[in-house]
Amino acid sequence: MQTQKLDVHEQPSDDAALADTAISRLRQMSMKLAMAKIDIAVFDAMQPLEDDWRSLEVDNLQSLHQSYDWCSAWVNAFQRPLAILKGTYAGETAFILPVEIVKSRGLAIAKFIAADHSNINTGLFSGNFAESAGSIDAEKFARQLQHALMGRADLLLLQNIPLEWRGRQTPLTGLPMVQNQNHAYQLPLLAVFEETLKQINAKSRRKKFRVQSRRFEAAGGVEYVIPETPEEQHRLLDTFFRLKSIRFASLGLPDVFADRETQAFLHGLIDKQHDTRQSFGLQMHVLRLKGGNEDRIAAISGISRKGDHVICQFGAIDEDLVPDTSPGEFLYWQTISGLHGKGVALFDFGLGDQTYKRSWAPVETAHYDVVLPVSPIGVAAGAAHRIVTRGKAHIKARPKLYRFAQRIRATIG
Repeated sequence: MQTQKLDVHEQPSDDAALADTAISRLRQMSMKLAMAKIDIAVFDAMQPLEDDWRSLEVDNLQSLHQSYDWCSAWVNAFQRPLAILKGTYAGETAFILPVEIVKSRGLAIAKFIAADHSNINTGLFSGNFAESAGSIDAEKFARQLQHALMGRADLLLLQNIPLEWRGRQTPLTGLPMVQNQNHAYQLPLLAVFEETLKQINAKSRRKKFRVQSRRFEAAGGVEYVIPETPEEQHRLLDTFFRLKSIRFASLGLPDVFADRETQAFLHGLIDKQHDTRQSFGLQMHVLRLKGGNEDRIAAISGISRKGDHVICQFGAIDEDLVPDTSPGEFLYWQTISGLHGKGVALFDFGLGDQTYKRSWAPVETAHYDVVLPVSPIGVAAGAAHRIVTRGKAHIKARPKLYRFAQRIRATIG
């Protein structure tokens, strides 16, 4: 009896291929028709949208930074005017773009809420709308957004959006964009820590960890701590502000965490914790010295989580303590190893090109800014943003030039 081999690479029949093409075209036509029927409303408060908002943010691929709790913590701290864009189609919410109005030099800019402290932005989209990303009539979509913001903003500036995030294309793709000067860096977490390390030169990483461990033991020992109570978390956040302020001052750079509103926002994220370990706005992790140095913090970081995606929002070290141990990197080892077996698939080091990020993260994600003028002055502002952003990207892509620019910045303060 003869057996017949099944070719797993066999192409579908012509009829099947034609059917798939026809279905794809029908979906594209349907979405372009739907764009004409989408109603975009503008809201100046978050509360009326809470139910729809929380329903959309459940999607694992929507950014934590567009979640209701993250945005409300910022709004409570900064009290800026809101212009939240809600799209509705056939009686269902298609999208929510959480936007606030930032005034600068006579210009009104519509930006994502908390944009200055967000490492990744996606907006919030229904499943159907998100899946239609490649077939949206971008020109019509842009006109609808402009019309909705007319009289409220001069420029719609939605920053730090990956064109594709974990296999999903953003529905904002067709809008006018410029590539942001900053990229983000991620480490996929595999089944066990040893497998994860193999992505980033496991042998040298383990050797460095052993050297660090010996140096910490020589200094009296160290412990990795995630405090349980909100009171301890708040105290550690204040410790971070102090350490970061010292670091910025030593570099001659402005302290982006110094203002009262930003500190209130971050404290507010701690206050918004729920009874779940699958999602939290901010959680402090620390390396605390033992021996004769109890209660001395060698390194500290702020971690966020949404579903299987963990983001390191910030970090700092006490440069007067055990500087030869690289305590910040040792803390990353402890945090990342501890996340294995807890449903985490991706550890995100966030925006900004740093040597330690490249050493830990095999994945680099480019981000883009939507730059959509709403008024005549917004046209000029949008052009200026493109020029400045491309200039920064040009400098950052050239290490020698970037180091020179950093030295100049530190010199002039």
